[in-house]
Amino acid sequence: MNPITAQTQRLRPFAQVDVFSAEPYRGNPLAVVLDAEGLTTERMQRFANWTNLSETTFLLPPTCPEADYRVRIFTGSEEFPFAGHPTLGSAHAWLEAGGLPRHDGLLVQECAAGLIRVKRDGARLAFAAPPLTRSGPVAEEDLGRIAAGLGLPREALLDSSWLVNGPDWIGVLLESAAQVLAVRPDYTAMKGLKVGVIGPHAPGAGVDFEVRTFIPGDAAAEDPVTGSFNAGAAQWLTRSGRAADSYLAAQGTVLGRAGRVHIEASGDDIWVGGQSVSCIEGSVLL
Repeated sequence: MNPITAQTQRLRPFAQVDVFSAEPYRGNPLAVVLDAEGLTTERMQRFANWTNLSETTFLLPPTCPEADYRVRIFTGSEEFPFAGHPTLGSAHAWLEAGGLPRHDGLLVQECAAGLIRVKRDGARLAFAAPPLTRSGPVAEEDLGRIAAGLGLPREALLDSSWLVNGPDWIGVLLESAAQVLAVRPDYTAMKGLKVGVIGPHAPGAGVDFEVRTFIPGDAAAEDPVTGSFNAGAAQWLTRSGRAADSYLAAQGTVLGRAGRVHIEASGDDIWVGGQSVSCIEGSVLL
């Protein structure tokens, strides 16, 4: 008998949340198991693979006294120490399920990357971007591969940086949002590199930057809206003076999504926010 099915299963509360969008089915979906006590890592990974979403999260009691809850974040094939849209989506689901933060207006999420603060910002939730664990120059060989993968001459990549805060993102700045939207990626050329591309919109466009993120691999994909990349990009661009301390980024446009990521630099913190909406609520047998 399969050891997973041999273990005791029970119904557990479940939600599927659309993140970085106030309009259902226009953001980035996240599956959330609201009570994951007793689940092994193997069972979590198998369920995350089965949901066929970019990420699935599992909520647990915290092990740190400062935290309101603990979260484990899985893609279909691996566990992440941190990811952005799973952070906001998990916080949204936890609050909707009746979670009460220890501090009014601020909750603290425990994850493998440490303690992440999440604040209420009107109708939005926003997380404090965690420190980058790797930043700085990208090897010229990798930039050549990225340029080829984006179908652009090398000089079109105006700036670049490693932006690692969980996923191993490389950020690339292009001249304009139109250039970002025109990219037709060649995933083979970028194999092994997670690439995020950002470019400014013209004044009066209603949003300040356009973002796209590409994940080469066996199941190559463009992510609809990416909190971790936007967090790293905000740290890079605001601190280098390439972006204002407060801006709005659009992502998912090419995919028919309407992702909106609100960035606000305040003191030493950079807050990454957006709205979320629950689309599915119920229970799962796990």
